[in-house]
Amino acid sequence: MTSTVDNPVEEPDRKNENRWWRTHSELGICVLLLAVGVLVLTDALSIPADFTQRGPVGPAAVPVVVGSALVLVALLLARDVMRGGRGEAEAGEDIDLDAPTDWRTVLMLAGAFLLNAALIDTVGFPISSALMFWGSAYALGSRNHFRDPLIAAAVSLVTWFAFNELLGVPLPGGPLMGVL
Repeated sequence: MTSTVDNPVEEPDRKNENRWWRTHSELGICVLLLAVGVLVLTDALSIPADFTQRGPVGPAAVPVVVGSALVLVALLLARDVMRGGRGEAEAGEDIDLDAPTDWRTVLMLAGAFLLNAALIDTVGFPISSALMFWGSAYALGSRNHFRDPLIAAAVSLVTWFAFNELLGVPLPGGPLMGVL
């Protein structure tokens, strides 16, 4: 019968293992960046270029550059972390790091985005985006009920016009299609 004191096989030290992960926690971000980069590259390389290519640069050019940059940044950051590099702690001047999360604001912003997603096909991009911009401004504290909807409508119309007319990216116009 052997006692645990005489046993030469030691169990791994959990305390040291946790300490290692705490000092190298940025590796989680590296893994996330690498996964997103590989996903973007995989999707970009599967884009058919036969009917959409209008010049020497095809539709996969920008996603390939972005995916490659994500992979490169992930690898460089991992190398820096493994060499002892650490991110600086948040030292915001006007941020109270001990304050709790304002879930009301978070939920209102999420609601504005979900409302936009639900209405975009029905009422079109200009109206649904104007509602999203107005709701976001309200959620973030703006209470000017005359100015905010006007700015939201202007921003959504300018965005729709820029994408639809100038860039040639069709966005749903909804009932405003005949007017615009």
